[in-house]
Amino acid sequence: MIGIEWLIEVFGCADSRLREQAQLAELFHEIVTRMDLKPVGEAVWHRFPESGGVTGIWLLQESHLAIHTFPEYHSACINVFCCTPRPGLDWHRTLFTALGATATQVREYERIYQRHP
Repeated sequence: MIGIEWLIEVFGCADSRLREQAQLAELFHEIVTRMDLKPVGEAVWHRFPESGGVTGIWLLQESHLAIHTFPEYHSACINVFCCTPRPGLDWHRTLFTALGATATQVREYERIYQRHP
């Protein structure tokens, strides 16, 4: 069985979008909808009072979706982990639209599940 994980870093984002939980929640819903993921419950959010950065995580039947924003650096880190194979999104376009990202770095990893003796 093979899963897939995306580690995504975005740069040049509008700091106001990185502080806005409602904007980040819309991004989560877009990812879940477009990738046909199945959430378990609601996303959980935490705002850091010093920087205004936000951390969010959403438990999925397939695994999880997480974001950590750093408005003071105009950047964010996103992790999407699916225990079943599926196509990813056009991450740069999606994150440009949602966060104003000017640069995106995506690392995609196959996660292979097998028994070891």
